Amino acid sequence: MHRKFAAQLSTVRDLCRDDFPGILRELKRMGWAGVQISGLLGYDSREIAAVMRETGLQAAGIHVPLNRLQNELDEVVNEAKLFETRDIVLKVIGKELRTEEGYRSVRGFLNEVARKLAPEGFRISYHNHAFELESHVEGKLALEYLLEPAADNRVLAEIDVYWVKKGNRDPLLFLEPYANRMPIIHLKDMTTDEEQTFAEVGTGSIDFAPILDWCEANGVEWYAVEQDVCPGNPMDSLQISLNNLMKLAERRQARQ
Repeated sequence: MHRKFAAQLSTVRDLCRDDFPGILRELKRMGWAGVQISGLLGYDSREIAAVMRETGLQAAGIHVPLNRLQNELDEVVNEAKLFETRDIVLKVIGKELRTEEGYRSVRGFLNEVARKLAPEGFRISYHNHAFELESHVEGKLALEYLLEPAADNRVLAEIDVYWVKKGNRDPLLFLEPYANRMPIIHLKDMTTDEEQTFAEVGTGSIDFAPILDWCEANGVEWYAVEQDVCPGNPMDSLQISLNNLMKLAERRQARQ
């Protein structure tokens, strides 16, 4: 399982602006198997891909905004090929699309992209926040509508367990419909205080052991760790999360 742990680079976005190649090398030394890319911060994609090949880091998908899928799809595909990943993930939609009509248009567009790219082996996923749990489309939660496990829906899930809990849902139960429809999951913990903000994996209120068990049984290929805000150096936060995930993986292996 430890070969499936990836750091979401938005966690270290400020550090990457100063030295993207150096941060990649440090993440590899830390013990991460992969990284999930969420913007190149002005760096050349070929330079970053070369450093990943040098270090052996794999790409656990790329996060892209909707406007890039709409206007720069060929460039996005070329980046995915360069980083040797099949997974292109829509990371968020704007407030203007958080309506019934907007969610329908997003699902329709993502399916068009997925059908177009499927012959080349690419997969399209959607990364959630909490706002998709606040409205309904066709009698379903907006997120359930976007990710509906139906034959005519090619949009795959990238569930962020923190945001599901923030939306007052049980993360483990929420995963169940997406068996073998979720190549990547986002692991993020929640503090136990009233603020319920971001925490290092294994230090907060989310029970990750059963989540990892479910993921291993249901086709998850990457565990991407993201921490939107860190209390200190984000590299220290990523180290804590990785250490705790490694311990959970060891305990799981010992149980088998």
